[in-house]
Amino acid sequence: MGDVDVVLSTNSVFYVAFATRDVAKMETLWARRSPVSCIHPGWQPLLGRDAVLASWRDIMSGPSSPPIHCANAVVHLVGSTALVICTERFSGTELAATNVFVKEDGAWRLVHHQASGIARPSDEDAGDGETLH
Repeated sequence: MGDVDVVLSTNSVFYVAFATRDVAKMETLWARRSPVSCIHPGWQPLLGRDAVLASWRDIMSGPSSPPIHCANAVVHLVGSTALVICTERFSGTELAATNVFVKEDGAWRLVHHQASGIARPSDEDAGDGETLH
């Protein structure tokens, strides 16, 4: 299995851990030696493994933690770094997400996650043939 497939598999494990509220699995996915960060939708940036993992424990322990699915994942490899750009879908909502992985001790580990809302064109703009940037 090549690096792209391994990264996609690791990215899938991240979303399964999130959807099933598997805190232990989530903790194994994040880098231990590399600096980590996370920006949840509407949150200030979180820096450091302790702060990032505390946020995931809080989110996954909450009663309103929605089931989430990853779609349209694309991997960009840059040496020992991999960027996964994807769409998160849950409860009729879609977010654009970026997951950054680095190779640490021979395994791909998360060093950054960021998700944010996706702008939708208005009905007026939808038919004009222009691409929104």
